[in-house]
Amino acid sequence: MMREASSVVDLFTVLDWVALVLLLLSLQGTRWIIESPPRKYPSTHTLMRRYRLEWMQEMAAREVRIFDAQVLATLRQGATFFASTTLIAIGGGAALFNQAERVGTVARDLDPSFSAPLVVWEVKILLIIFLLGLAFLKFVWSLRLFGYCAVIMSAIPNDGSTARAKDMAQRAGHINVFADRSFTRALRTVYFALAGMAWFFGPIALILATMITNAIIWRREFASQTRAMLLEDKPLKS
Repeated sequence: MMREASSVVDLFTVLDWVALVLLLLSLQGTRWIIESPPRKYPSTHTLMRRYRLEWMQEMAAREVRIFDAQVLATLRQGATFFASTTLIAIGGGAALFNQAERVGTVARDLDPSFSAPLVVWEVKILLIIFLLGLAFLKFVWSLRLFGYCAVIMSAIPNDGSTARAKDMAQRAGHINVFADRSFTRALRTVYFALAGMAWFFGPIALILATMITNAIIWRREFASQTRAMLLEDKPLKS
């Protein structure tokens, strides 16, 4: 068993392992940078966190909360859509896994240098399935959290000026933030799953795809027009 595992490892070059480690580190690194950025340089994700908390406080003060329920339903629909889409993609990946030999044949036809044993193609496909599976679990958890938020919103007393109502609104706001955090983590995992497809064309392609994905995520979180617009609003005093 150890010899078989060792032989599989030997089928990949050092550059392959470097590319794979870079992909996985980027997945975790972007999560840390986006969710825990420097205070003087917040990300779009952290800026929106305050609006979600304020939303729940305003919701508790409203007499009619139909609009808030509709907004939350829209967020849940988004999580449901991506969860379903990811599950379909996982099924496609499983079907592709059964056709790994054909994938290798097509790759060799495109470029003889892509020729590799069957197990190499299977490992590359499994990487994509793994990332999509991880994203699916995060989407589902996000959906559950939005559901929890809806229940807490429904339990908030009609009189939003009471201490109990404000406390429950704060709890609903934090649950909403957690749901969004899980949702954005899932989206980033999908991004890197798409980048992982570049491994079919070699480790250099995977490294380039990972770096491009990092650049796209960084721009959207730290250099986008949306972030600039959010920064124009001064945060409320806690």
